[in-house]
Amino acid sequence: MSMPLKYQSGIDVRKGDRVTYHGEPGEIEFVVEELAGDPGTDWFVHEFGPGVMVLEPKVFGRVYVSPVEDDEHLVFVSSTREADCPARNSMVDFPPAENA
Repeated sequence: MSMPLKYQSGIDVRKGDRVTYHGEPGEIEFVVEELAGDPGTDWFVHEFGPGVMVLEPKVFGRVYVSPVEDDEHLVFVSSTREADCPARNSMVDFPPAENA
């Protein structure tokens, strides 16, 4: 089993996390730590290694980030599952998305 992916801050990356990527608000669409038997996500592991898909519809659309720990532009903002990590409770909440 692989080690959980972490932001530069040391917080574990989880699906649904709200983040900024290059200063733009986004969300972690999926996390790929190792081969899982899903051709759609296993491809990313084969091509780029473990990482995360960031959904940021305003500028980038979707971008696969790997390695996560080294990317200073991927910043944790909040989680939809605050109870999972006490360190997450001290983070500022993410502003709601505008409907365009």
